[in-house]
Amino acid sequence: MKERNKRNGGSLSTRGIAGTLRASVAGLALLSLAGCQSAIEQSYEPSVSPSATPQIVDEVQKNDPRAAMGAREHPRIVASYGGEYKDEKTERLVARITGALTAVSENPNQSYRITLLNSPAINAFALPGGYLYVTRGLLALADDASEVAAVLSHEMAHVTANHGIQRQQREEAEVIASRVVSEVLSSDLAGKQALARGKLRLAAFSRNQELQADVIGVRMLGEAGYDPYAAARFLDAMAAYSRFSSVDPENDQSMDFLSSHPNAPQRVELARRHARAFGPEGTTGDRGRDYFLDGIDGLLYGDSPQEGYVRGQTFLHGKLGIRFDVPAGFQIDNKAEAVLATGPGETAIRFDGVADTQHRSLTDYIASGWVTGLQPDTIHAITINGLEAATARASADRWDFDVTVLRIDTQIYRFLTAVPKGTPSLEPTADVLRTSFRRMNPQEAAALKPLRIRVITVAPGDTLATLSARMMGTDRKLDLFRLINALQITSTIKPGDRMKIISE
Repeated sequence: MKERNKRNGGSLSTRGIAGTLRASVAGLALLSLAGCQSAIEQSYEPSVSPSATPQIVDEVQKNDPRAAMGAREHPRIVASYGGEYKDEKTERLVARITGALTAVSENPNQSYRITLLNSPAINAFALPGGYLYVTRGLLALADDASEVAAVLSHEMAHVTANHGIQRQQREEAEVIASRVVSEVLSSDLAGKQALARGKLRLAAFSRNQELQADVIGVRMLGEAGYDPYAAARFLDAMAAYSRFSSVDPENDQSMDFLSSHPNAPQRVELARRHARAFGPEGTTGDRGRDYFLDGIDGLLYGDSPQEGYVRGQTFLHGKLGIRFDVPAGFQIDNKAEAVLATGPGETAIRFDGVADTQHRSLTDYIASGWVTGLQPDTIHAITINGLEAATARASADRWDFDVTVLRIDTQIYRFLTAVPKGTPSLEPTADVLRTSFRRMNPQEAAALKPLRIRVITVAPGDTLATLSARMMGTDRKLDLFRLINALQITSTIKPGDRMKIISE
């Protein structure tokens, strides 16, 4: 939860929150893995131009109308992904990869503005005119430079093939056609069918663009000297990470890249088939692992200090000076708008903060109209760990809610716990939140440190168990260690190997 949320007012109806919570239960659809991100925009001045490659410039072609489209969207993209991530060696790494790919692209004169996004989401994308974006979350998951190159070459292919322009034109035409159909045919069944067909045509067009970008991207990988099989390998890695991080693997759509880039098995096989033109797997191309690891050593991992931290079943925010626990079996997602947690039996939790502008009693605040379905006779004033608080119950649609609010100085913090109607877990779940919420002392807040990717060298006597035991920020240490190091169940390690761990 970003710190600025504490200054935001606004209402939260249980009906609206129920929709949000249902979305989280169904896989947090349309939401990324990003934590509550700071929207503070910083200036970005890439200064790295790889030698013997086309220059990677900060300012794309001024007279290119495609660049104007990208420029209009750039500030919104940066803000929605938590600002820009500044690290000179990581910038050099991404610029080196992009430069090598540019040299073999279909338009080597195209210049690119590369932005590293300060988000733990796993995503990369491009805007018309050469605006390329990659999140630090994607860099943390990648195993080598060739996997990052696979993602960037795919996005660069969208730029060189003018897919952004084509998509916008197609969408504009589809919007016009849909409006005409709806106005002429109103709610007639034929009108609805025409609208549905239009959406399907647009979706099919987008899939064709993705496949075309795959083909171009794999070719660029091979011709730039990278392992051409990296595209298929990283698609598999992202799918594995999505399964690892999902409460409901069958419904999860929270992986940004996989949400916007279909990951059907046939697409992975297509990437492998095109890679075979460069030779058998494992015999061609450079993976670039050593200089990749050098470039991401120390990379920020997961939540940033401005967002607060998730540590197992605990949320801690040093700048706000607060912390609370969720019950065992729950997964916390630190989102831009709030902290969400989902657990067994469709139980869901939302936590946020608002400015206390009217300084009224908390019982009056609960009753002030921001909770629909409120049961007024359930409102009670209480004290939680020395803090003024109040609770109430509400009911809307098929959900029962516990509402708990607390005051610290000029801020009101709000918990909303939702369960399907009649579920007995409502009170025990809400009670864990209430009893665990407290202020942090200055020493606790000062001791909080962000997690980072650390590159270590395997020493004699090290094992998967001993190395993964050093991992922080997860209860599933061995599983995550394997994922970020592309290790299979049968993989082994030996002295001298370089591995990633997550630690402070």
